Amino acid sequence: MADVTAESGFVPANRRVWVLVAAILASAMGFIDGSVTSIATPAIRATIGASLADAQWISNAYLLMLSSLLLLGGAAGDRFGLRNVFAGGIGVFVLASLGSALAPTPATLIAARALQGLGAAFMVPGSLAIIAKAYPKDARGGAIGVWASASSLTTLAGPVIGGALLTWLGDWSWRLIFGVNLLLGGISLAILLSQVPADKPEAGRRLDLIGAVAATVGLLGVSLAFIDSGQGRFWPELIAGIVVLAAFVFYESRTKVPMLPLSLFADRGFSGAQGLTFVLYFGLAAIGFYLPMTLIAGWGVTPAEVAIVMLPLGIMLTVLSPFAGKMTDRLGAGPVLTFGSVVVGLAFLGLGLTGHLHSLWFAVLPLMVVFGFGMSFVAGPVSTAVMTSVADRDTGTASAINNAVARVAGLFAVAMMGALAAWVFGSATGMPGGMSFGLTPPQALPADAEAVREAATDTAFATIAYVTAGLAAVSAILAWTTQTHKGKAG
Repeated sequence: MADVTAESGFVPANRRVWVLVAAILASAMGFIDGSVTSIATPAIRATIGASLADAQWISNAYLLMLSSLLLLGGAAGDRFGLRNVFAGGIGVFVLASLGSALAPTPATLIAARALQGLGAAFMVPGSLAIIAKAYPKDARGGAIGVWASASSLTTLAGPVIGGALLTWLGDWSWRLIFGVNLLLGGISLAILLSQVPADKPEAGRRLDLIGAVAATVGLLGVSLAFIDSGQGRFWPELIAGIVVLAAFVFYESRTKVPMLPLSLFADRGFSGAQGLTFVLYFGLAAIGFYLPMTLIAGWGVTPAEVAIVMLPLGIMLTVLSPFAGKMTDRLGAGPVLTFGSVVVGLAFLGLGLTGHLHSLWFAVLPLMVVFGFGMSFVAGPVSTAVMTSVADRDTGTASAINNAVARVAGLFAVAMMGALAAWVFGSATGMPGGMSFGLTPPQALPADAEAVREAATDTAFATIAYVTAGLAAVSAILAWTTQTHKGKAG
């Protein structure tokens, strides 16, 4: 983007508020999808007959396309014009949301979710970028603050509203969660096309299409290996995925316009921040996806109650993130990230140790408060660590890489921890008819069989919690060894 555009904005002052509204509405779609889908998964499985592998793909089809194409989506905004690419991403996302809402089978829902991820890859980078480009520097901070506040509100309200719908209207209402995107996206698209002028594309900008395809195929191979682990194809798919990812890295090191500039990883602080992001967000995604499934299908908790129990995570992040930011400025990212990672690990450990108690309000709820407290000392400070480890000219690319790493972590977490949970559950139950991890049996089981199912569900989730607690410890070690040497931020 040209400096003059960044300074003055390409949108007249009297229309900038429309850019902000459009960006908020578009972001709301992504946040609602991300925060509500895990709560809706048991209902989706019950209404369209989805297996555990199907449920994993309903999440991972979206994450696969988003994580592998996110960097390409950011570059496309410069190449073809930010408004046009942002609007195109919204349009694809809305159409895919309609397909998701109407999907009659798991296969069609998975396909629609993949298309949603494609749209999100071009929509997510644009939401903040179009605000930064439309507003001059002296007004940019306030606009981004409004966007952040609205995003936090959406993240908090989405699960509560979604959980209430599922509890009051029944399992079929998961379709309404996707349907609301038609309204939000339609309004956002109408505002962009009618009120926001097209910005000037960057001439001569090339897109790394080969890298994007290689990243997608490689991540697909690894995901397939774990989701299809019971089909006897684990090693061929895993090896194929790793080989393609290795080829992707090699290609990125040779091409003139890489979507993933490997030179940034030469900095220990930057590469350490990516490592701790991966392992900690792996745990965040695993708990976020499989805890609601365990509570609803294993314990018989209502979706509305699950939404309330998960609420402290968002509240703590919203309330404590500014304080964590000040502590990062004062102490540096290393100590803050180490502290946050340890607290998150203790929360995960607690979830594993107390799972058999089935105590929603006296075990899960307090532990979610601890979880949110710890994450508030990670989410913002890790971004600070990333930003302070690269030159100013590379901050946009560095931020996009960190975002992509977090999404890839979620992709792998759902696949790998699902395979682990299915194996533990199957070993404990022998998988007789009517039993599947994270799925309420279609018919009531005999009391002894139901007791076995509940105990196996608790054991499977506890295993996930213990693994993620260990990964949080790894994150703390990475934070201390790669971030403390830099001292105070700035």
